[in-house]
Amino acid sequence: MAGEERRFKIGYALLPKKENSFIRESLVNLAKSRGVDLVKIDRERPLVDQGPFDSVLHKLYGEDWKSQLEGFRSQNPNAVIVDSPDAIERLHNRISMLQVVSELKIENQSETFGIPKQIVIYDQETLFDNQAWELLKFPVIAKPLVADGSAKSHKMTLVFNRDGLSKLKPPIVLQEFVNHGGVIFKVYVVGDYVQCVKRKSLPDVSEEKLKTLEGSLRFSQVSNLPTHEKNDDQYYKMMHLEDTELPPQSFMTDIAKGLRKAMKLNLFNFDVIRDTRFGNRYLIIDINYFPGYAKMPGYEMVLTDFFCDILNMKEREKGLVEERCQKKIAGTDGRLLLNNSCEEEVRKTVTNSCCSDGEEMENSIQVGYFEISCSLLTTITWCSMLIMYILFAVALEIVPHLNPAKNVCENDAMGSPFEFRYLGFVSNWCINVAVEYQVLYIGQIWMLLDSKPFVLVLVSDAFLIAYASTVTYHGQSFTVILQ
Repeated sequence: MAGEERRFKIGYALLPKKENSFIRESLVNLAKSRGVDLVKIDRERPLVDQGPFDSVLHKLYGEDWKSQLEGFRSQNPNAVIVDSPDAIERLHNRISMLQVVSELKIENQSETFGIPKQIVIYDQETLFDNQAWELLKFPVIAKPLVADGSAKSHKMTLVFNRDGLSKLKPPIVLQEFVNHGGVIFKVYVVGDYVQCVKRKSLPDVSEEKLKTLEGSLRFSQVSNLPTHEKNDDQYYKMMHLEDTELPPQSFMTDIAKGLRKAMKLNLFNFDVIRDTRFGNRYLIIDINYFPGYAKMPGYEMVLTDFFCDILNMKEREKGLVEERCQKKIAGTDGRLLLNNSCEEEVRKTVTNSCCSDGEEMENSIQVGYFEISCSLLTTITWCSMLIMYILFAVALEIVPHLNPAKNVCENDAMGSPFEFRYLGFVSNWCINVAVEYQVLYIGQIWMLLDSKPFVLVLVSDAFLIAYASTVTYHGQSFTVILQ
């Protein structure tokens, strides 16, 4: 029906626990009021048999699901997948996860950032090898190497000394524990949106206190100490979380933008601590894909805005490409071209990651104009050369007795240089191009002959290659060295 609101359909595939925490009635209703319908994907049926979906939102793993997404994408090339399984997999390894942080370049004169010192332990033998510990000192946090969102991947241990190593089971990552005032900053990223919140974390461990601690302490998350530890620790009674200053928002936004571009992900958060030894030094200790957004204040509005942004961007890109295709075939019977070639261009233009802050959209739009510009420039160039060829050919016909081209060809065996002087009505541009690109850059070149007849000769590619190896320029004259 004409004028009817365009509605979008997003299929979501989440584990039951994630679905219960994320797909709340408040989110579903707000999205519906904005023209976006959230539809549950039936995991018992093939994905390609469901929909149609404008986008697929997922947090499932495994080769079978990855294969289903690839099959769906091949049949629905314009659908937006949030996010790419290959990009998500990088966060399943705690080493490759933080490697991207080390590669970021953020210009900031006031604050600095990085990651804590860490090593990977693959076996028990290495765990007790002193050489492997050269970079670290106690206390350390032991984390599973694999971070796939499972309960096991969240089991961590704060190790105070070597006695606490015996309970660890490799493969693990040992990360230096840095005192950070008992506060961790969680930075949520949803497309372009960035929000930083603060949570209670592990208390600082002083050198004196470390001497009294033995073994290790288990916990599920850095921001979740065991309940009895929280109640017994006077540190938390004295600390006022609300008084803790947040990191500069612009600084966190720059880091989030850099991570989003490098990882090609839309939905993630990263945990940040402030090193108490340096008030302006921040360390990123973890990155999580599709975190618990329901804990973020106002998450319904943020996620709904994100859904609308990626879907409307897809529609704008598709419309711009179709408009460009229509311009290409204007004035011709190009219905078949529009249906086939244009559709193919639309498929190439609409991106699935939407993670480059408009750069991909801008580049994809410019490609078509670049092709048109190159084609137009080539046409103009050839037409100009043809006109110049005709004009000078006519000139040579008018004064045939002054044409010494035959004499130049006859002297090819002499190997001697000939002087050619500047001819007034020939532009300096032609001369400059000829000299700069050493006559082989353009298909033909105008060469200046002896000053007596003042005749211009057009030399073809074949002649140029056969007889002229170099061209030098001296003031107002050329010297052509013949082979």
